[in-house]
This record gives sequence, structure tokens and C-alpha cells, in this order.
Amino acid sequence: MLSPPHDARVSTALAGDFVHCREMIRGGSRSFHAASLLLPTRVRRPAYALYAFCRLSDDAVDLNGSRTDTLARLHERLERAYAGRPLDHPVDRAFAATVSRFAIPPDLPLALLEGLAWDAAGRRYDTIADLEAYAARVAGSVGAMMALLMGVRDPRLLARACDLGVAMQYTNIARDVGEDARNGRLYLPRQWLTEEGVNPASFLAAPACTSAIRRVVARLLGEADRLYARADAGIAGLPISCRPAITAARLLYAAIGREVARNGFDPVSRRAVVPTRRKCALVARALIGLPRAPAPASAPPLAATRFLVDAAREARPPTRPAAWWDIGGRVVFAIELFDRLERRDRLQRVMSRS
Repeated sequence: MLSPPHDARVSTALAGDFVHCREMIRGGSRSFHAASLLLPTRVRRPAYALYAFCRLSDDAVDLNGSRTDTLARLHERLERAYAGRPLDHPVDRAFAATVSRFAIPPDLPLALLEGLAWDAAGRRYDTIADLEAYAARVAGSVGAMMALLMGVRDPRLLARACDLGVAMQYTNIARDVGEDARNGRLYLPRQWLTEEGVNPASFLAAPACTSAIRRVVARLLGEADRLYARADAGIAGLPISCRPAITAARLLYAAIGREVARNGFDPVSRRAVVPTRRKCALVARALIGLPRAPAPASAPPLAATRFLVDAAREARPPTRPAAWWDIGGRVVFAIELFDRLERRDRLQRVMSRS
């Protein structure tokens, strides 16, 4: 029997790598796997590749005791992927193919690794601007990569994608104030706490929900809502087939903030959870779409995300022939951010105990 052509063997092997990424997500993140069904069939596999590499990075920082060495290895892994010499691992090979195919600038995943380094160092944030810089790295960078994978190069849409990531991260932080504090972690701006008469060290030593803490949490959720509203304009500018998944991410994660509010802005005594019934209703709403939003030119990028927008806008559009998983050459891509952010925070809480 004749051997298949080299290109066919390579395509078959790469197909197996993407299947590995899919199974990795199916087993470790049911919510993401379910949400991925909202994506066009032809783009699910590259979505899994990007998500799997991010998860692999999270796990590496979480599970390895020497975080400095781990971060150095992650940087080397990233460099090899961009050089076209990925490690002999299915996730690395699939990730390398994805960043090459979609021309994702290395500055974007590098920003994500920088955010991981800040987490590993236990960094705290004095002002909302400082917190914005952190959220830009761990979540805004993902928003920018998502936009590129959808073929977006308009800087206005890129800015709105970053807004959505930052808003989600703020929601995450507000929801997990109590759990983070019990693990010695603090993300609330210390300036806000001081203005409310809260001593950050005392709060960490004995976390309790006071009226002052409630006001700080409400203030942070207000910042998140402002950014969700800005992001709506970007969602309205996406290709139609991308909108349901991104709309679902926006609605589901904003709903967490609504639950925190229903709990009296008390994330210390209880953790906000969106009921399944409510989630189903929000997904149904996402399939219908958000109300018409104003033009995406209505606001400039956040100061902390401008470098992401600048990096992404210079990326060249994909010019290679359509890959086996890009039937017809029309690439549409969307990643459900909220579950990824949930996993990041769970890993951070484990890190704080190590």
C-alpha cells in the first residue's frame, strides 16, 4: 500500500492534536465545552487549541512549586511555538498552528504570561488604574486574541473586545472577594478600601462583610457594568455568526454581578451563583441577540489596553490557504471567556495556599 503524501500525514496528525485539545476541555471544563456548541462548527477546533494552551499555562504555574522556573519554561514554550518548533505535545502543536494561521502577535500571549507572573508574585493593587492593568493582561489580552481570530482588525472593535475581558475580570474579583481574602489574596483597590476606612491588612486577617466592603464591591461592579455597556457596541460589529457565543459570555458573566447585588453586595459570607434556569434564559437571549448598540467609535481604548490594541491592529490578516479545519477559508471564531476566567481564579486560590 502506498503511503499517504507528506502533507496528508501532517494534516492527519494535526487533526489529532486538535481532538486532544477538545477532549482536554471536555473533561476539565463542561461549561466551556457546552458553550462552544454556540460556535460555528468549522471554528471549534482552533478555539479549543487556544483555550487549551491558556489552561496548560495556568496549570503549570499552579502545580509547579518553583514558579520562577515555571514561568521561564512557559516563555520558552511560547517562543518555540512562534518559531514553528513547538514542543512535541498536542497542545503546543495545535497552538503553534493557530497563532501562525491567524497571525496572532506574540505580544498578546506574552501579556497573558505577565499577568500570570503577577499572580504568582501575589501582587496587590493600589488604584483602579493598577487593577485595570492587571485585568488587561489576564483577560483583555484574550479578548484581543479572540477578535483577531474573527478576522477583526478595526481598532475600535479591538478596544471593545478588551473592554469585555476587563469587565469580566472585575466581575470575577467582586464575586470572589471573600474566598480570595481567606486565602491571603486581595484584588480590591487598596485606595478604595482606605477611603472607606477599611484597613487592607486587617480585612485579610479577619475577612468580614461590612457596609464599607459592600460599597467597594458595588463600586467595582459599577465599573464592570460601564465596560459591559462599552463592549456591546463591539459585539454589534462582529460577524453575525460570532455574536451568539460572545453575547452569551457577556450576559452570563454580567449575571454573576447581578447575583452579587441580590446578595446585598456581600461576597464574603456567600459566593454568588447564577441559577441554571437563569443561565438557560440568558443563552436563549444570546441567540436572539443584544439590542442595537451605538457605534464602536464612541470610546477610545482603556489606557491599560491600548498596547494590546496597538499590537493587534498591526497583525496581518490570514493569507495562507484554508486549513483543513477552515472549510471554505471563511474564518469565524469566538471563545467563551467567562469559564476560562473562573478556572483562572480557582487556580489562583490554590496557588495562594501553596
